[in-house]
Amino acid sequence: MTISRRTVITALGGLPAAALLPRGAFAAGWPERPVHLIVPFAAGGNADIVGRLAGDMISKGIGQTVVVENRGGAGGSIGAAFVARSHPDGYMLLVGSNGPLTVNPLVQAHMEYDPQKDLAPIALTSYVPHAIIVTNSLPAKTLPEMIALSKQHPITMASSGVGSATHMTLERFKAATGANITHVPYRSGGALMPDLMGGSVQSAMTEFSTALPLHKGGKARIIAVAAAQRSKLAPDIPTFIDGGVKGFTASSYIGILAPAKTPADIIAKIEKAIQDGLKPGGPVAERLASIGAELATPEQMTANGFAAFIKTDYENMKQAAKLAGITPK
Repeated sequence: MTISRRTVITALGGLPAAALLPRGAFAAGWPERPVHLIVPFAAGGNADIVGRLAGDMISKGIGQTVVVENRGGAGGSIGAAFVARSHPDGYMLLVGSNGPLTVNPLVQAHMEYDPQKDLAPIALTSYVPHAIIVTNSLPAKTLPEMIALSKQHPITMASSGVGSATHMTLERFKAATGANITHVPYRSGGALMPDLMGGSVQSAMTEFSTALPLHKGGKARIIAVAAAQRSKLAPDIPTFIDGGVKGFTASSYIGILAPAKTPADIIAKIEKAIQDGLKPGGPVAERLASIGAELATPEQMTANGFAAFIKTDYENMKQAAKLAGITPK
């Protein structure tokens, strides 16, 4: 069957004008309606707090409303899959973190998206270093003392759950130091704190921001933070590196992503909005610092820099999962 030129022209004439435009043409008028930013966790956590700050920054930068929505479940995979399957037109974005980007692929056998193929990194915003906090009754006052003590008697250490970012850090720590640690998984960083204060577990690997209030209140002691430098909020706390664990850093990070194939000029506009909103000394930067978070570097606040960061973190998580004997289920 042959189709005449007249038939083709007639058929095309019946389509909406927008359907005939190349993908790049859509970006020219973007954004013409509110942008939705998906937080793949429940309200109140670190991803939600930082995500809402990011939503405000993006809104101011692009001159359009940004609606923040919580779509939790499956360690962040449900919300991430929702964004990955969305039309790549710049109106659906994701607040990404360790779980849905680099940990879940190693622990979940049946994911509905591929983080490295179905999502486009835009910018890393910040990260909160991991830290070891111990009960006041534990004799060890420093990281080297805790490692030495564990080799005499195993020490229990809680995390946010099997396969969580803090569990992965715990496994890396054990491999780097030979510490004799018994892992005790919980549902979240907040859930383990009462047991830590009560002495049911001797220590925990958790986010610095979660542990800091207990440390400052004298209810428990942070003995090391997994950052390159000491925190300005608590300069008395040594880093793992100070404690002799060479080059050891680990954190829970937050960044913004879009569905793969989102036009490059839209990515660039969002990237710039985040960079402008996170200028050192600005209100958002100060707010993040107040909760123990560290700003991403200028390079990490770019699409290419964030992509490289994710790739490196995935390799670290893969090694940690191997150390822990974790396989996808």
